[in-house]
Amino acid sequence: MKRQNKLSSKILMILLAVFFYAPIIYAIFFSFNEGKSLTHFTGFSLKWYEKMFSDREMKEAVIYTIVIAALATAISTFFGTITAIGLSKSNKGLKMAVEQINNLPIMNPDIVTAIGLLVLFSTLHFTKGFGTMLLAHVMFCTPYVILSIMPRMRGLDPNLAEAAMDLGATPVYALWKVVIPQIMPGIISGALTAFTMSFDDFVISFFVQGNGVSNISIIVYTMSKRVNPSINALATLVTAIISIFLLLANFLPDKIGKKKNLALQA
Repeated sequence: MKRQNKLSSKILMILLAVFFYAPIIYAIFFSFNEGKSLTHFTGFSLKWYEKMFSDREMKEAVIYTIVIAALATAISTFFGTITAIGLSKSNKGLKMAVEQINNLPIMNPDIVTAIGLLVLFSTLHFTKGFGTMLLAHVMFCTPYVILSIMPRMRGLDPNLAEAAMDLGATPVYALWKVVIPQIMPGIISGALTAFTMSFDDFVISFFVQGNGVSNISIIVYTMSKRVNPSINALATLVTAIISIFLLLANFLPDKIGKKKNLALQA
C-alpha cells in the first residue's frame, strides 16, 4: 500500500512538472526553429534571435525593462531597508499596523492595483510614460523588500548597534558597519525578488505605460496577436534572465550567511 502511494505521488509530481514546464520548454525549443512554423521544427537556427535584437521596438522594450527593473530595485531596496530597520525600533502596535499595510499590495490582485494607480496618475495629471511606470514598479516592489528583511531584523540582537555606539561609533557608522552586514542576506534576497517582480510585470505596466514606453511583457502580449516566431526568442530571453535571478535569490543569501558564520566562528 505504501509503495502504491509513493508511486502515485511520483506520477502526480511528474505530471505536474510536465504541465507547468512543457509550455516553457516548447517555446525555448521552437525559438531555435529555422522556419516560421510554431508546430513543425525544420532545422536549428539563431535567426529569430538576430531578428529580435535587430528589431527597434523589441530592442527598446528590452532596454526599458532592464533600466526600469534596475532603478525600481535600487529605490525599493533603499526605502524597504530603511523601513524595516525603523520598524524594528518601533513599538509593537505601530509595527503590526505597518506590517499589515505592507501585506496589502502583495495580497491585492494586480488588476486592482493597476486600476488604482491609473486613477491616481490621472487625478494628479501625470503624463503616462517612463516616470509613471517606474513609480508603479517601486510601489509594488518595496513590500517584497520589507517582507524579506523583516525576519532578519527579528533575529538580530538589538544590543549590537548600542554596543557599537558605546565603543565610540556614530549612529550612521553603527548602522552601516554593524546592522547592514547582519541583514545583508535579507537585503540581497529582497533586491533580487524586486528585480524579478519588476522584470516580469505585465498587468500594472500595461495600465501605466505611455509615450512609447513598453516593457518586454507588453511587447510579448502585442506580438501574441499575430504569428511571429520572434516571440519564442523573446520569451526564452525572459525565462533565462528570471531563472538566473531566482537562482541567485535562493542561493546567494544563504551562501553569504554561511560565510559570515564561518568568519565569526574563526
